[in-house]
Amino acid sequence: MGRHKAILLGISMLTAAISGARQADAQTFRNYRCADGTQFIVAFYDGDKRAFLQIDGEPATLAKRLALSGVRYSGAGITLRIGKTGATTVKHLKRPATACAVI
Repeated sequence: MGRHKAILLGISMLTAAISGARQADAQTFRNYRCADGTQFIVAFYDGDKRAFLQIDGEPATLAKRLALSGVRYSGAGITLRIGKTGATTVKHLKRPATACAVI
């Protein structure tokens, strides 16, 4: 019986390796509504320093930038700031920065 178990274990390991099965990266999604009516979704993935937005019906990838307090992401004409207290602002389409809250 031990030989059969070893064969089955080997086959299952080979199948997993061939199919490329792996654990999915952890992810966080947040929905925001801003004072100026803007709504957007932002996604963060473990092991990735970027923020992935869906804003104004368009996707945007923002790189993490240096910030004095909290975190700041920018790219594609968009700047997203998330303070240490969770206060969030977004600036896009040459509009002034506006306060946003998680919905």
